[in-house]
Amino acid sequence: DLRAYLLSCCYEQGIRKILISMISLRKLAAGSLAAVLAFSMAACGSGSTDSSADSTSGKAVKIDEKSAKATSLADFGTMDDLVAAAEKEGQLNVIALPHNWSNYGEVINGFKKKYPNIKINELNPNASSKEEVDAAKTNKGTDAAPDVFDLGLAVASTSTDNFASYKVQAWDKIPDSVKNADGKYYADYTGIMSIGWNADKYGDINSLDDLMDPKFAGTVALNGKPAEAGAAFNGYLMINQLAGGDINDLQPGLDYFKKLKDAGNLTTVDVTDGTIDSGQTGVVMDWSYNQASYQKSLKEKGVNWKFKTFKNAQVVSYYNQAINVDAPHPAAARLWEEYLYTADAQNEWFKGGANPVLLNSMKEDGTVDQDTLKTAITIEGDPVTYTNDDSTRITEWLQNNWDKTIGN
Repeated sequence: DLRAYLLSCCYEQGIRKILISMISLRKLAAGSLAAVLAFSMAACGSGSTDSSADSTSGKAVKIDEKSAKATSLADFGTMDDLVAAAEKEGQLNVIALPHNWSNYGEVINGFKKKYPNIKINELNPNASSKEEVDAAKTNKGTDAAPDVFDLGLAVASTSTDNFASYKVQAWDKIPDSVKNADGKYYADYTGIMSIGWNADKYGDINSLDDLMDPKFAGTVALNGKPAEAGAAFNGYLMINQLAGGDINDLQPGLDYFKKLKDAGNLTTVDVTDGTIDSGQTGVVMDWSYNQASYQKSLKEKGVNWKFKTFKNAQVVSYYNQAINVDAPHPAAARLWEEYLYTADAQNEWFKGGANPVLLNSMKEDGTVDQDTLKTAITIEGDPVTYTNDDSTRITEWLQNNWDKTIGN
């Protein structure tokens, strides 16, 4: 995420052609690295879209006060009333939603199909979370401002002044632990950290010890540097957990990576679609939904890419929804949020390899996609999670120890 932010300034995945393969860096360590590096926030992964910030004119816009102050569907009346208000606005500005990130392309298409009278303007799909909020500030009062945000906790928890309070109909189904009590932001989906590999070339991987085999020479990779990139940060936590550590004892993970390096198997090259295709990075630690994307792409090329999570090291990190307090299309923004918390949208994320926040409630009410459920990797038991303070502390520790132990 830090790399991508710097690229965007000359944060994450700023140039599509380069970073289309760095999808996993979409959100910087989604706990809260912001306190350490103001610029290392959550950023979007690569994606394909034919829209840009030019979709809107940047003209001054008059905002409907009633819609802008609505804190729930009840303030509109019925869902039909909300739809009518959103269709009157006729547009919705989304930002930082690459189509191949957790199946967001199908989520967007689902909204378009259900509400064809609302035009979706896709602003900068490769923006970081910080850049999302910055875009709202820069374009405040115009129709070029984003209406809604998709954010890592680092940015969401520290930017609430920029968000409108709104509680979707599914509010009570969202666990209290992953939502802001005032409705300023709330979790929507998460991945599970995993290990993926070319099974045609390497066979099965069952434990960390397997990765010490000489057949993995120079090919085992984190997706970035753990003090800079979210996927690498969480990948480190997974390995640390498997090596006998926890979020308070980080040394076992470092000892393992040092051992892997000494064995000649660790590579610190940036993971891209190209390095995976070529076999340069034949074993990659990344989010489950990114692994699913790699798997799908490689299957089309005749390559069997497998990935697995570990029950005793299920590192998870939710991303969050929020509405711009100055949204130029406040009714459409609220309709979008309502849609994201329907079974239709939640199932699309599920199909994309993520665990939607309403998964448990959908299992209970029978609305979960059963075909996906049969093969999906889901969170079991107590996952490895961390607070904003934990994230800051861990990042500082990694900054002080990774480079001097492993190198750049």
